[in-house]
Amino acid sequence: MKKLRMSLIMLFGASLIVIASGCSSWNKTQKGAVVGTATGGAVGAVIGRASGNTALGAIIGATVGGATGAIIGNKMDKQAAEIEKTVPDAKVERVGEGIIVEFSSNVLFGFDQSDLSGDAKVSLDKLVTVLNYYPDTDIEVQGHTDNKGSNAYNKNLSERRAGSVTSYLASNGIPNSRTNIKGYGETAPKYSNDSESGRAENRRVEFLITANEKMKADAEKESGK
Repeated sequence: MKKLRMSLIMLFGASLIVIASGCSSWNKTQKGAVVGTATGGAVGAVIGRASGNTALGAIIGATVGGATGAIIGNKMDKQAAEIEKTVPDAKVERVGEGIIVEFSSNVLFGFDQSDLSGDAKVSLDKLVTVLNYYPDTDIEVQGHTDNKGSNAYNKNLSERRAGSVTSYLASNGIPNSRTNIKGYGETAPKYSNDSESGRAENRRVEFLITANEKMKADAEKESGK
């Protein structure tokens, strides 16, 4: 059964690669629309999570696709560009109809700490400015650690860090209705835990920015004009 599941994942993944490589002139918005239409959200979530990238899986899993998805993608292009310009301490990646904003834990926290540093608040203030300017999005805050320490400790630390970030967002005008928290501990590394540099990169907080129901409804109306 596991072999069959992995074969299906590889097949769908290969299909996405073929679509993307065959349309090299397309922008990310257009590719995102095709991914949503061709594979559906559920398959996208499976592929993303199977690769260990929970952010990628969640965003592709929330894909609307089609003309509506293309409009959402265009809005996300603008927001991502603004975040990239405004928040130089973060890595910004456009994926389908969403945005991944990644902060190294070293930027936000002291070693083994979950209280935000002064520098962290300065960086988050810049992000908050953009998030408040684009209110029609949902934000998932994910905490991640390296593989040092026990699973239970790392999960707790990742949850506390994600919680600290979300509380700070709420205190600066981002309503709790827009956010949710997930702590993955060491279970979803994006980088190799075989080196100190890789472990440092795995100690991270990620923001998954996706369209809320209002943005989806507005985009659907616009696509029908």
